[in-house]
Amino acid sequence: MPVNKYYFAGGTLVADPVYMRQRSDPDSRMDPTTQTVKSLLEGPSKWLGPVVTSSFPTGTELREGTKSLSYDGQNTLRVPLNEKADDVAGPQCQKMATQLLYTVKDLTGSRVDRVELVRADGESSLCQVTEATAAGIANRPLSPGHQYYVDSEGRLQWMSLDPNREEQEPSRPVPGPLSGNPPFKVSSAAVAYDEKRAAVVSDDGHGLYVVNLTTAGPMPQPLLTGKGAKPNGLTTPTWDAAGDLWVADPDPQAPALWRLPRGAGPAERVEVSGLDGGRITGLKASPDGVRMALLVERQGRKTLYIGRIERPDGKGDASAVSVRELRPAAPQLADVTAMSWAPRGRLLVVGRESGGVVQARYMLADGSMVGAGLPGATGLEAVAASEDEKKPVVASSAEDGIVWLPPGAQWRMVAAGGRAPVYPG
Repeated sequence: MPVNKYYFAGGTLVADPVYMRQRSDPDSRMDPTTQTVKSLLEGPSKWLGPVVTSSFPTGTELREGTKSLSYDGQNTLRVPLNEKADDVAGPQCQKMATQLLYTVKDLTGSRVDRVELVRADGESSLCQVTEATAAGIANRPLSPGHQYYVDSEGRLQWMSLDPNREEQEPSRPVPGPLSGNPPFKVSSAAVAYDEKRAAVVSDDGHGLYVVNLTTAGPMPQPLLTGKGAKPNGLTTPTWDAAGDLWVADPDPQAPALWRLPRGAGPAERVEVSGLDGGRITGLKASPDGVRMALLVERQGRKTLYIGRIERPDGKGDASAVSVRELRPAAPQLADVTAMSWAPRGRLLVVGRESGGVVQARYMLADGSMVGAGLPGATGLEAVAASEDEKKPVVASSAEDGIVWLPPGAQWRMVAAGGRAPVYPG
C-alpha cells in the first residue's frame, strides 16, 4: 500500500512516498505500523535523499525486539528507540517525533493525537509531541483563504468557495494595480502563499509582472519578457515554498525555465536535466518546495514529469538552483492537458489514455494511479487543488467556464467564460 514517510527540507516537512506491506511481515513478524516506522528510521528514498534530511541520529533503530507499536487510551503512540537517540536535545527530539506523527497518520488514517519517544531502557520518555505542536514544527503551507481565476475580460478575480454554504459569495477583482482604470488584462496568474502578491502574465503572453495585492499603485515594469508570443507565450507561473517564482518560456526557438529569487529580478535560467529536446509548456512547484511538476511537449504530445529541485547549500554560486532526475508522473496517459498538486504529495492530472477519453485522476509522485477519477472530467482544460483536503477542486471547462467540485457532489458552475483557476502557490 502507498504510504508517505516524512523528512525535512530546510524547515519544512516533506512527503516521501513508498510502498509498505498491508499485513505483518512473515519474516520479522512486524505489523505494518512498525514496518513503516522502521523504514522511516532507515532514511529517505534514493530519489529524494539529496534534498531532505532526517532528524534521527545516524544508527537510530527501534529498540531490539520491538514487533508492534501500540496506542494508549489517549491516542498516544509510544515508540521505543535504541541508545543512539538517548542523548538528543529537546528541539531535535521534537522534530523526530513530528516526522513519526505525520508518517503514522498517513499510514493509518486514524487519529493519532500524540507521539512519545522512549529511551532504550523502555521506560523513560525522551519527548513527546501533540498534533498541534507537530503542525507548528512541520511548517506546512497555510490553508489558502481564496481561490483565483481569470475572467472573460482578462481580469484576475478572487473568491471564497465554501462547501458548507448553499449560496456562494460572488467573485470580485483582486485589489491593487491590476484593478486600475482600465484594468490590466492577464492571461494567467499565480498568487503567493501569503496571498499578498500575485505574478501575472500579460494578455499577449509576453510579460511577467509581480504586483502587490495589498496596496494600490501603478503597474510595475515586467520582470521577464518572453521571446515567444501566443500560443507559445510564457506559461502560468508558480511560487514555491521558499518564496521564489518560476516560469517557463516554451518559445520553440529558445525554450527555457526561469526562476526569480523571492519573486524579484533578475531572472535566472535554470538547468533541467533530462528534457531531451522537449520544451516546458506547464509547471507547478510542490507545496513542500522540493519537487517541480513539468508538462513537457515533444512532437505535439504533452507528457508529465516530476523533477527534484536542488538548491545550493550556501556554498559557491547561489544561483545554481537546478531541476534534476526527471521521472514520468503519468506514464499511463498518452497526452496530459492539465495538472495540479493535491493533498499528501499527490498530483491531480487531466489527460487521456491512448485511444481513450479525457479523465482526471489522482496520481502518486511515482506515477501510479490512486483511487477513482473525478466525475465528468471530459471537458476540463485546467485544474487547481489545495494541500488542504477540506478545500474543493476548482477547474475550467471549455463549455462552462470556472467550475468547482464540492465533496461528494457534482461539478457546479462559478463563472461563465472564466479560465486559468489557481490556489495560492
